[in-house]
Amino acid sequence: MESLGIIVAFYLLSAIAVGGAIGVFLASDLIRALAFLVLSFIATAGLFLTLSGDFIAIAQILIYAGAIPVLIVFAVMLAPLAGRNNGNGLYLVPGLALGAAVAVTVAFVAIDVEWNELSGALLAERDFATTAGAIGDALVGRYVLAFEIGSVLLLAALIGAIVLVREDEAT
Repeated sequence: MESLGIIVAFYLLSAIAVGGAIGVFLASDLIRALAFLVLSFIATAGLFLTLSGDFIAIAQILIYAGAIPVLIVFAVMLAPLAGRNNGNGLYLVPGLALGAAVAVTVAFVAIDVEWNELSGALLAERDFATTAGAIGDALVGRYVLAFEIGSVLLLAALIGAIVLVREDEAT
């Protein structure tokens, strides 16, 4: 059984993450929506910490709470016709309806599935690596092909981004 502090932190961070996600949806300004998104990502990293996923929590902070918001800000700054606000909320009702439908579907699945109680230690020993070293060994061992394909795709995306933002020297 987990300690009471971990359980309270889990529920508090869950509420912050959901609140941040709702803030992204309801924000009228893109920069405010981005701030709510960062809040949600940091709360998700805190959730990973409460579940003993230290490496994943740090990766969440570095990639999602750090790099992705910077990428979004640069994309908005580079796009000359990008609107800086969400307008009049034309898609508010359809978005809420879609969100409610997804929530109801997830609730029905969660109620219908028979959940087996497995301890975190048993899961960690059986299926998942919990240390950065074990994750690194898996990436360059068992999953080396997927790792290399991902690296080539990232390199292609980087080259494509450079080509898109490079000024044409002929003019």
